[in-house]
Amino acid sequence: MSIAENVQAIRREIGDGVILVAATKMNDAAAVREAIAAGVDACGENRVQELVEKQAQGAYAGAPLHFIGHLQKNKVNKVVGVCDLIQSVDSGELLTCIRRRARQLGVTQDVLIEVNIAREAQKGGCLPETLPELLALAAAEDGVRVRGLMAIPPISAQPGANIPWFRQMRELFVDIGGKKYNNVSMEFLSMGMTMDYTDAIAQGANMIRVGTAIFGPRAYR
Repeated sequence: MSIAENVQAIRREIGDGVILVAATKMNDAAAVREAIAAGVDACGENRVQELVEKQAQGAYAGAPLHFIGHLQKNKVNKVVGVCDLIQSVDSGELLTCIRRRARQLGVTQDVLIEVNIAREAQKGGCLPETLPELLALAAAEDGVRVRGLMAIPPISAQPGANIPWFRQMRELFVDIGGKKYNNVSMEFLSMGMTMDYTDAIAQGANMIRVGTAIFGPRAYR
């Protein structure tokens, strides 16, 4: 199936109200443009170098650009003010760096807080119990606006394996949404990828990040 056919099939499956982010890692500018033409809601890049290269080629024209990978503090200046949404803010240090750069540019940077819901040592994301501290830091000053939460549960080929993690994220999302923080709103719950996005949506996700189901398997070198 073509990229356009894949996007159409996913659209039929997820229905209205779910933001489809094309995870464009290791796909060239032509493939990204094809996905945008097919109607994805946004493009999500994992790597700053790829983002810079593809942006120079006009790959993202016509769609919002999200950063969805681990963001190093020394690369913040290449992302802030460039991406419409940074989905992977996971520490106070990173949040402070983003805020500093946003103020230099005179912009407000929209972000999601990434939560390491399964407490995996090898993954980024704040722990659930440290989330209030990060939100309080976001609320303290302008320059950054938190729009919701993001999570990457454990990789599993077993159907339904991540439902408990998705459910916990939904509970966090609802709990935070009931509290009052400046510069914080719970609009987006970003979770679910190719193997599990239907389970994520069933548990409350309104933003999914899909790569393989749109572009086909990645050719890792």
